[in-house]
Amino acid sequence: MNSNRKMILAIIAVIVVVAIGAYALYGNFGPKEELKIATTTSLEDTGLLEELEAAFESKNPNVDVQFVAVGTGQALEYGRKGDVDLVMVHAKAQEDKFIEEGYGINRTVFAYNYFYIVGPASDPAKINGTNATTAFKNIMTSGTADPSLVSFVSRGDNSGTHTREIQIWNKTGADYNSSIRGQPWYIETGKGMGDTLTLANQKNAYTLSDSGTYLAFKGNLTLVPLVTQGKDLLNIYSMIPLNTTKFPNTNSADADKWIAFVMSDEGQKIFEEYGKAKYGQTLFTPLAGQPEPTN
Repeated sequence: MNSNRKMILAIIAVIVVVAIGAYALYGNFGPKEELKIATTTSLEDTGLLEELEAAFESKNPNVDVQFVAVGTGQALEYGRKGDVDLVMVHAKAQEDKFIEEGYGINRTVFAYNYFYIVGPASDPAKINGTNATTAFKNIMTSGTADPSLVSFVSRGDNSGTHTREIQIWNKTGADYNSSIRGQPWYIETGKGMGDTLTLANQKNAYTLSDSGTYLAFKGNLTLVPLVTQGKDLLNIYSMIPLNTTKFPNTNSADADKWIAFVMSDEGQKIFEEYGKAKYGQTLFTPLAGQPEPTN
Protein backbone atom coordinates (compact mmCIF):
# COMPACT_ATOMS: atom_id res chain seq x y z
CA MET A 1 0.00 0.00 0.00
CA ASN A 2 1.54 3.33 -1.03
CA SER A 3 2.01 6.21 1.38
CA ASN A 4 -0.72 8.37 -0.19
CA ARG A 5 -3.32 5.68 0.25
CA LYS A 6 -2.25 5.09 3.83
CA MET A 7 -2.61 8.80 4.52
CA ILE A 8 -6.09 8.87 2.98
CA LEU A 9 -7.22 5.91 5.06
CA ALA A 10 -5.79 7.50 8.19
CA ILE A 11 -7.68 10.72 7.49
CA ILE A 12 -10.91 8.78 6.91
CA ALA A 13 -10.41 6.92 10.20
CA VAL A 14 -9.96 10.20 12.06
CA ILE A 15 -13.09 11.63 10.44
CA VAL A 16 -15.10 8.55 11.47
CA VAL A 17 -13.88 8.72 15.06
CA VAL A 18 -14.68 12.43 15.28
CA ALA A 19 -18.11 11.86 13.73
CA ILE A 20 -18.93 9.10 16.21
CA GLY A 21 -17.84 11.30 19.08
CA ALA A 22 -19.90 14.19 17.80
CA TYR A 23 -22.94 11.97 17.44
CA ALA A 24 -22.53 10.65 20.96
CA LEU A 25 -22.20 14.20 22.27
CA TYR A 26 -24.79 15.99 20.18
CA GLY A 27 -27.09 13.29 18.77
CA ASN A 28 -28.11 13.63 15.13
CA PHE A 29 -25.31 16.20 14.81
CA GLY A 30 -27.27 18.88 16.62
CA PRO A 31 -26.57 20.27 20.09
CA LYS A 32 -28.37 18.41 22.86
CA GLU A 33 -31.03 20.22 24.81
CA GLU A 34 -30.80 19.90 28.58
CA LEU A 35 -33.92 18.97 30.53
CA LYS A 36 -33.32 19.57 34.23
CA ILE A 37 -35.59 17.77 36.65
CA ALA A 38 -35.54 18.15 40.44
CA THR A 39 -36.87 14.96 41.92
CA THR A 40 -37.09 13.05 45.17
CA THR A 41 -34.51 10.65 46.54
CA SER A 42 -37.28 8.07 46.87
CA LEU A 43 -37.56 7.92 43.08
CA GLU A 44 -33.80 8.02 42.61
CA ASP A 45 -32.96 5.36 45.21
CA THR A 46 -35.25 2.78 43.60
CA GLY A 47 -33.36 2.96 40.29
CA LEU A 48 -36.58 3.72 38.42
CA LEU A 49 -35.39 7.05 37.05
CA GLU A 50 -32.53 5.43 35.13
CA GLU A 51 -35.00 3.22 33.29
CA LEU A 52 -37.33 6.12 32.52
CA GLU A 53 -34.43 8.26 31.33
CA ALA A 54 -33.08 5.58 29.00
CA ALA A 55 -36.49 4.95 27.43
CA PHE A 56 -37.20 8.68 27.02
CA GLU A 57 -33.80 9.52 25.52
CA SER A 58 -34.06 6.65 23.04
CA LYS A 59 -37.12 8.43 21.64
CA ASN A 60 -35.64 11.91 22.07
CA PRO A 61 -31.90 11.58 21.25
CA ASN A 62 -31.40 15.35 21.23
CA VAL A 63 -32.52 15.69 24.84
CA ASP A 64 -30.15 15.18 27.78
CA VAL A 65 -32.16 14.52 30.94
CA GLN A 66 -30.41 15.66 34.10
CA PHE A 67 -31.80 14.76 37.51
CA VAL A 68 -31.17 16.49 40.81
CA ALA A 69 -32.32 14.06 43.52
CA VAL A 70 -33.18 15.78 46.81
CA GLY A 71 -36.10 15.96 49.21
CA THR A 72 -39.38 17.42 47.97
CA GLY A 73 -38.84 20.66 49.88
CA GLN A 74 -35.44 21.21 48.28
CA ALA A 75 -36.73 20.14 44.86
CA LEU A 76 -39.41 22.83 45.05
CA GLU A 77 -36.77 25.38 46.11
CA TYR A 78 -34.83 24.59 42.94
CA GLY A 79 -38.07 25.28 41.10
CA ARG A 80 -38.60 28.57 42.90
CA LYS A 81 -35.14 29.69 41.81
CA GLY A 82 -35.75 28.63 38.21
CA ASP A 83 -32.79 26.25 38.34
CA VAL A 84 -34.78 23.35 36.81
CA ASP A 85 -37.49 22.89 34.21
CA LEU A 86 -39.69 20.41 36.04
CA VAL A 87 -40.18 18.92 39.50
CA MET A 88 -41.27 15.37 40.39
CA VAL A 89 -42.38 15.38 44.03
CA HIS A 90 -44.76 13.87 46.59
CA ALA A 91 -46.14 16.35 49.10
CA LYS A 92 -49.47 17.73 47.90
CA ALA A 93 -49.75 20.67 50.31
CA GLN A 94 -46.31 21.92 49.28
CA GLU A 95 -47.11 21.30 45.61
CA ASP A 96 -50.35 23.29 45.82
CA LYS A 97 -48.52 26.19 47.46
CA PHE A 98 -45.84 26.07 44.76
CA ILE A 99 -48.53 26.47 42.11
CA GLU A 100 -50.52 29.08 44.04
CA GLU A 101 -47.38 31.20 44.32
CA GLY A 102 -47.05 31.10 40.54
CA TYR A 103 -43.90 29.01 40.26
CA GLY A 104 -45.45 25.97 38.60
CA ILE A 105 -48.47 24.96 36.55
CA ASN A 106 -50.51 21.91 35.66
CA ARG A 107 -49.83 19.39 38.44
CA THR A 108 -49.99 15.89 36.94
CA VAL A 109 -50.18 12.82 39.19
CA PHE A 110 -48.45 9.82 37.63
CA ALA A 111 -48.06 7.06 40.24
CA TYR A 112 -48.53 6.15 43.87
CA ASN A 113 -47.44 3.71 46.50
CA TYR A 114 -47.63 3.67 50.29
CA PHE A 115 -45.39 4.77 53.08
CA TYR A 116 -44.31 1.98 55.39
CA ILE A 117 -43.62 2.27 59.09
CA VAL A 118 -40.73 -0.15 59.46
CA GLY A 119 -38.90 -1.32 62.53
CA PRO A 120 -37.20 -4.22 64.27
CA ALA A 121 -38.92 -7.58 63.97
CA SER A 122 -39.11 -7.75 67.77
CA ASP A 123 -41.36 -4.65 67.63
CA PRO A 124 -40.66 -3.32 71.14
CA ALA A 125 -43.22 -0.50 70.75
CA LYS A 126 -45.94 -3.00 69.76
CA ILE A 127 -47.11 -1.22 66.59
CA ASN A 128 -47.73 -4.22 64.34
CA GLY A 129 -51.36 -4.37 63.24
CA THR A 130 -52.18 -0.81 64.34
CA ASN A 131 -52.72 2.27 62.18
CA ALA A 132 -50.21 5.06 61.55
CA THR A 133 -51.41 7.37 64.34
CA THR A 134 -51.52 4.63 66.97
CA ALA A 135 -48.13 3.35 65.84
CA PHE A 136 -46.55 6.77 66.31
CA LYS A 137 -48.21 7.17 69.72
CA ASN A 138 -46.79 3.83 70.83
CA ILE A 139 -43.32 4.73 69.55
CA MET A 140 -43.43 8.08 71.37
CA THR A 141 -44.63 6.53 74.63
CA SER A 142 -42.14 3.66 74.54
CA GLY A 143 -39.27 5.89 73.41
CA THR A 144 -39.94 8.37 76.19
CA ALA A 145 -39.98 5.56 78.73
CA ASP A 146 -36.77 3.91 77.46
CA PRO A 147 -34.88 5.54 74.56
CA SER A 148 -32.30 2.75 74.71
CA LEU A 149 -35.04 0.28 73.75
CA VAL A 150 -37.17 2.30 71.30
CA SER A 151 -35.99 5.04 68.96
CA PHE A 152 -37.16 6.64 65.73
CA VAL A 153 -34.94 7.82 62.87
CA SER A 154 -36.30 10.70 60.79
CA ARG A 155 -35.07 12.17 57.53
CA GLY A 156 -35.49 15.62 59.06
CA ASP A 157 -34.99 17.25 55.67
CA ASN A 158 -38.34 18.84 54.73
CA SER A 159 -38.83 16.10 52.15
CA GLY A 160 -42.21 14.66 51.23
CA THR A 161 -41.57 11.76 53.60
CA HIS A 162 -40.56 14.09 56.44
CA THR A 163 -43.61 16.26 55.79
CA ARG A 164 -45.90 13.23 56.05
CA GLU A 165 -44.11 12.10 59.20
CA ILE A 166 -44.76 15.48 60.84
CA GLN A 167 -48.44 15.29 59.87
CA ILE A 168 -48.75 11.91 61.57
CA TRP A 169 -46.97 13.08 64.73
CA ASN A 170 -49.32 16.07 64.96
CA LYS A 171 -52.32 13.76 64.51
CA THR A 172 -51.31 11.95 67.69
CA GLY A 173 -52.08 15.13 69.62
CA ALA A 174 -48.41 15.85 70.30
CA ASP A 175 -46.79 19.01 68.98
CA TYR A 176 -43.96 17.96 66.71
CA ASN A 177 -41.62 20.85 67.48
CA SER A 178 -42.02 20.82 71.26
CA SER A 179 -42.77 17.17 72.08
CA ILE A 180 -41.00 15.14 69.40
CA ARG A 181 -38.07 16.97 67.90
CA GLY A 182 -35.02 17.05 70.15
CA GLN A 183 -36.14 14.13 72.32
CA PRO A 184 -33.45 11.51 73.16
CA TRP A 185 -35.31 8.77 71.27
CA TYR A 186 -35.77 10.89 68.11
CA ILE A 187 -32.85 10.97 65.65
CA GLU A 188 -32.65 13.16 62.52
CA THR A 189 -30.33 12.33 59.63
CA GLY A 190 -30.86 15.31 57.32
CA LYS A 191 -30.32 12.83 54.49
CA GLY A 192 -32.22 10.89 51.84
CA MET A 193 -34.37 7.82 52.30
CA GLY A 194 -31.69 5.23 51.57
CA ASP A 195 -29.27 6.71 54.13
CA THR A 196 -32.06 7.08 56.68
CA LEU A 197 -33.10 3.45 56.30
CA THR A 198 -29.48 2.37 56.68
CA LEU A 199 -29.05 4.32 59.92
CA ALA A 200 -32.38 3.09 61.31
CA ASN A 201 -31.26 -0.44 60.55
CA GLN A 202 -27.95 0.09 62.36
CA LYS A 203 -29.75 1.44 65.41
CA ASN A 204 -32.53 -1.17 65.31
CA ALA A 205 -34.97 1.73 65.23
CA TYR A 206 -38.30 2.60 63.64
CA THR A 207 -38.63 4.90 60.65
CA LEU A 208 -41.08 6.02 57.97
CA SER A 209 -40.11 5.04 54.42
CA ASP A 210 -41.77 5.06 51.05
CA SER A 211 -42.41 1.45 50.10
CA GLY A 212 -40.38 1.68 46.89
CA THR A 213 -37.13 2.60 48.62
CA TYR A 214 -37.71 0.08 51.40
CA LEU A 215 -38.17 -2.72 48.88
CA ALA A 216 -35.11 -1.60 46.92
CA PHE A 217 -33.01 -1.71 50.13
CA LYS A 218 -34.73 -4.68 51.72
CA GLY A 219 -31.93 -7.12 50.96
CA ASN A 220 -29.56 -5.13 53.17
CA LEU A 221 -31.99 -4.55 56.04
CA THR A 222 -33.21 -6.47 59.06
CA LEU A 223 -36.04 -3.96 59.58
CA VAL A 224 -39.50 -5.21 58.60
CA PRO A 225 -42.67 -3.37 57.53
CA LEU A 226 -45.10 -3.23 60.45
CA VAL A 227 -47.78 -0.73 59.31
CA THR A 228 -48.32 -0.43 55.56
CA GLN A 229 -51.86 0.71 54.75
CA GLY A 230 -54.31 3.49 55.46
CA LYS A 231 -55.07 7.00 54.24
CA ASP A 232 -52.26 8.52 56.30
CA LEU A 233 -49.72 6.37 54.43
CA LEU A 234 -50.93 6.98 50.87
CA ASN A 235 -48.01 8.38 48.84
CA ILE A 236 -48.86 10.14 45.56
CA TYR A 237 -46.22 11.37 43.10
CA SER A 238 -46.76 14.26 40.70
CA MET A 239 -44.96 16.29 38.04
CA ILE A 240 -45.11 20.09 37.86
CA PRO A 241 -43.46 22.08 35.04
CA LEU A 242 -42.29 25.59 35.82
CA ASN A 243 -44.45 28.56 34.89
CA THR A 244 -42.95 30.07 31.72
CA THR A 245 -44.50 33.45 32.54
CA LYS A 246 -42.27 33.66 35.60
CA PHE A 247 -39.38 31.70 34.03
CA PRO A 248 -39.34 32.46 30.28
CA ASN A 249 -36.06 30.58 29.72
CA THR A 250 -37.47 27.30 31.02
CA ASN A 251 -37.18 24.36 28.65
CA SER A 252 -40.93 23.89 28.61
CA ALA A 253 -41.01 22.03 25.29
CA ASP A 254 -38.92 19.14 26.60
CA ALA A 255 -40.63 19.27 29.99
CA ASP A 256 -43.92 18.71 28.17
CA LYS A 257 -42.36 15.85 26.21
CA TRP A 258 -41.22 14.24 29.45
CA ILE A 259 -44.66 14.54 31.03
CA ALA A 260 -46.30 13.11 27.92
CA PHE A 261 -43.87 10.19 27.93
CA VAL A 262 -44.34 9.39 31.62
CA MET A 263 -48.12 9.42 31.12
CA SER A 264 -47.98 7.40 27.89
CA ASP A 265 -48.71 3.67 27.74
CA GLU A 266 -44.98 2.98 27.49
CA GLY A 267 -44.08 5.20 30.43
CA GLN A 268 -46.85 3.88 32.66
CA LYS A 269 -45.89 0.32 31.74
CA ILE A 270 -42.45 0.98 33.20
CA PHE A 271 -44.08 1.92 36.52
CA GLU A 272 -46.40 -1.06 36.36
CA GLU A 273 -43.58 -3.54 35.80
CA TYR A 274 -40.67 -1.97 37.65
CA GLY A 275 -39.56 -4.11 40.57
CA LYS A 276 -41.59 -7.24 39.82
CA ALA A 277 -38.66 -9.32 38.61
CA LYS A 278 -36.21 -8.17 41.29
CA TYR A 279 -38.42 -7.61 44.33
CA GLY A 280 -41.41 -9.82 43.60
CA GLN A 281 -43.80 -6.87 43.44
CA THR A 282 -44.10 -3.58 41.64
CA LEU A 283 -42.76 -0.53 43.48
CA PHE A 284 -45.31 1.93 42.05
CA THR A 285 -48.90 1.86 40.82
CA PRO A 286 -49.43 3.94 37.64
CA LEU A 287 -52.15 6.59 37.66
CA ALA A 288 -52.65 7.69 34.04
CA GLY A 289 -56.35 7.91 33.27
CA GLN A 290 -57.29 7.30 36.92
CA PRO A 291 -58.67 9.72 39.50
CA GLU A 292 -56.22 10.73 42.19
CA PRO A 293 -56.73 8.23 45.02
CA THR A 294 -57.79 9.47 48.43
CA ASN A 295 -57.46 6.23 50.40
